[in-house]
Amino acid sequence: MLKTAGKIWEAYSQYSKIPAVRSIIDIAKFLLTISAIILLLLYNSINLGYNWQWYRVPRYILNLNDTGALLGKLLQGLIVTLEISAISLIFSLVFGLVTALLLLSTSKTGRIIARVYVESIRNTPLLIQLFLIYFVLSPILNMSPFFSAVLALSLFEGAYAAEIIRGGILAVAKGQWESAYSLGLGIIDTYRRVILPQAFRTIAPPLASQGISLIKDSALVSTIAIYDLTMQGQAIVSETFLTFEIWFTVAAIYLIFTVSLSIGVHTLEVRMRPDYET
Repeated sequence: MLKTAGKIWEAYSQYSKIPAVRSIIDIAKFLLTISAIILLLLYNSINLGYNWQWYRVPRYILNLNDTGALLGKLLQGLIVTLEISAISLIFSLVFGLVTALLLLSTSKTGRIIARVYVESIRNTPLLIQLFLIYFVLSPILNMSPFFSAVLALSLFEGAYAAEIIRGGILAVAKGQWESAYSLGLGIIDTYRRVILPQAFRTIAPPLASQGISLIKDSALVSTIAIYDLTMQGQAIVSETFLTFEIWFTVAAIYLIFTVSLSIGVHTLEVRMRPDYET
């Protein structure tokens, strides 16, 4: 019995290293987890006597009428979430790149400023940063809630992106720097033409994963009255009292997007490997 179990485990360990098989295994684990959660919910709902009203949920996703299809409140909130996430991702990459270059620069003042920014952002909660920008900085600079949310998320994710980019740059062989300088390239051209293109292979997957975290972190912008997906869910629950149905739907929407992006990140990681064959 133990020998058979050992052989099964050995075969599993061997075949799970194959990317295609590993992807199938991950999908199977995900489906099993979701099935277990659904069964648990059904069991608890029977014991609690909760009256599920799923038939009322579709109207908050998509409204179908004689004039055509209209986006429901949840999809409207999803669009706001994606807009905030996309804009914040762009700015966070800019902040991350500038900060990483300052951390690696010869300027002591630049390194201190960059380090203070990274450590202060990474060691304080995003919610506190969001409140400080919205309630303190926003009235002074006359910023809208949307831009306040974008700025908070960009600064937060930019601090993490800076460390990722810095690590990718440091991973480039020292000989590449020496070769660039021997060709007469300046520091800007060395980064632009030699270092950053090589570092991209290293930093692309973790930056993509950070983008997924950005989508999840964007749920906090609902605390400053931005009608994103989470805020729309709260509004619908307060109107209909469909607490479980709405929050499960909101969670499922987040899950669909994050899982889809996770699959894309995994594919990117595989393609970025030196031994990848097309």
